[in-house]
Amino acid sequence: MINKIRYTYNFSSWLFLRILGLVYFFAFVSLASQVLALIGSEGILPAQRLIDVVGKSEGPVAPFYFPTLYWLQPNDNFLRMLCGGGIVSALCVMFGTLTAPALFCCWLFWLSLVTIGGDFLSFQWDVLLLEAGFLGIFLAPLRLLEAPFSFFRKKVSSTEYSNIVIWLFRWLLFRLMFESGFVKLKSGDPNWWGLKALNYHYFTQPLPTPLAWFADKIPEPVHKISVVLVFIIELLLPLLIFLPRKCKLIACGGFIFLQLLIAATGNYAYFNLLTIALALFLIDDQFWFKKLPNYLTGWYQNLALMPEPVFKQLITGGVALLIALLSLVNFVGTYSVPPELQRALAPIERLNLVNSYGLFAVMTTERNEIIIQGSSDGANWKTYEFFNKPGPIEQAPPVVAPFQPRLDWQMWFAALAPADTSPWFSHFMVRLFRNDRQVLTLLKYNPFAEHPPRYLRAELYRYEFSSWQELFQQGKWWQRHYVGPFIPAVKNDFLDEIK
Repeated sequence: MINKIRYTYNFSSWLFLRILGLVYFFAFVSLASQVLALIGSEGILPAQRLIDVVGKSEGPVAPFYFPTLYWLQPNDNFLRMLCGGGIVSALCVMFGTLTAPALFCCWLFWLSLVTIGGDFLSFQWDVLLLEAGFLGIFLAPLRLLEAPFSFFRKKVSSTEYSNIVIWLFRWLLFRLMFESGFVKLKSGDPNWWGLKALNYHYFTQPLPTPLAWFADKIPEPVHKISVVLVFIIELLLPLLIFLPRKCKLIACGGFIFLQLLIAATGNYAYFNLLTIALALFLIDDQFWFKKLPNYLTGWYQNLALMPEPVFKQLITGGVALLIALLSLVNFVGTYSVPPELQRALAPIERLNLVNSYGLFAVMTTERNEIIIQGSSDGANWKTYEFFNKPGPIEQAPPVVAPFQPRLDWQMWFAALAPADTSPWFSHFMVRLFRNDRQVLTLLKYNPFAEHPPRYLRAELYRYEFSSWQELFQQGKWWQRHYVGPFIPAVKNDFLDEIK
């Protein structure tokens, strides 16, 4: 009788935790340089005002429905502390120092920022990091130092990583990938159903890279084949997660391939890196030890692995039941859940332990950009320039991931609908009228450095990638056409009334 081989995933778990620490590091470092301009006391959407409103409406129970450490000290210094503490904790995770407590701090600090971040911290990768980061707390071993960082110890032992938590991560990966494909079909968008979505994607996505310009020039038949490939990877390969070892490896290869293509043509912060890290839970230790040289994995193969403590196994089982319940509620939808259960789960759901995913359910076919201009006399206008979003047609698309310029991203969303659907935008204009130093750090060029403008307006332009001739002979990456006013010219005394 042939004994069935037991495949373990300990090395993949160890590697995932190191990458998770790196993702947290990128997230906190990127936000640290923007947080005061976005949600500080003099920012676009001050978190202090949000806290005041929630506190008055919810009373003493407000912290339970609005979970953030910001309640302790609602000021700019505390925002700095949350970002700084997150950076230090992320470094601890990267170097295997007090990994579990450090991951808890990362998760708590990031949750505190996402809760008060409003539109600027409402992206899918922000909640994906919360969900993955929460599970990571229960995956991490309860040790002061993880191997190979225990340099001062001759004999190093470690704890086997929980198989239950590994399966919870696989369940997260399944939902992330499958829902991303399902929403495209569920939307009924003719561009996805007709395999035309990639005809528009590369130039209409929020922040394309220079490679997106070249990908946009690929012949249409290749675009259609690529859409089919996307559906195969997002809808069929997730099913392989629950099948034997070789099927898992095929799914992992497909997921990583797709994420690398997305990262090459678009700036999606740390989303691609985090998704690739989740896919590592499909790679078993035997694969790593066979494919990688011994000097990279030998230290791990020589570890003495011990079972998890019983108390941790019990805690992990309770977490698994909670995630299963929340996943069920999330799957069947709030309309199918009894109101009593909804009220009971409300405080837990605020923790973003389980979320829905799916980018670009409906493909945008036109790209509008908001160009903000100021004037001292109402006749001569000067343009505010951003670091990364399209502006001058000679400006090449940027490469900024894994960092995220969050105002530039929100400008893309604002251009999709009328101005009154983005309330933060009027507050942004008020800050420009005042020449607020913090907010202006988010801009590449302030044409009114000496004195604030007397008038402001926002114009809407339609952008498309330029032709081969325009790029290589004239140095133009974009071509644009005037659409109309987004916000007509207004004087500063008018906008000052809505401060």
